[in-house]
Amino acid sequence: MTGKATMRSGVLARLAGVSTDTLRYYERRGLLPRPPRDTSGYRRYPPSTLARVRVIQQALDAGFTIVDLARVFAQRDAGGAPCREVLRIATARLQELDERIAGLSALRTQLGRVVRDWETRVAATPAGRRAGLLDALAAESSEPRLDSRRRGRRPLGQKM
Repeated sequence: MTGKATMRSGVLARLAGVSTDTLRYYERRGLLPRPPRDTSGYRRYPPSTLARVRVIQQALDAGFTIVDLARVFAQRDAGGAPCREVLRIATARLQELDERIAGLSALRTQLGRVVRDWETRVAATPAGRRAGLLDALAAESSEPRLDSRRRGRRPLGQKM
């Protein structure tokens, strides 16, 4: 398969807005079928691969994982109809997103209270003196934990 209907990885990567390393990664993870190679050993992708890479990118942006997509594409490539699985995954991601938004909203409310308190403290503190803003967070430790999954950081008021 070396005709004009195929494209090399550099062309595909450029058109899809990804790197050639990303294409190889997708192949290794089962998201893209291994393409045939030309006589020089270069990968030759069929035109349909561009649409698939774009689907992968959009699905990743929507919260699907590589593992999710590998499972869905394996079923689809085998002639199956993974639509219910795709809907289940999307529904779960939507629920996770709603939970994160609720957590962020609570964090915003809490941070708003802290900032208002800090504004008062700074206004009452003479110039050149410390207002103890960060130390005041320890006093807030009675606040409930908002989301401990935030990359190892704790919500306002949580001691380490």
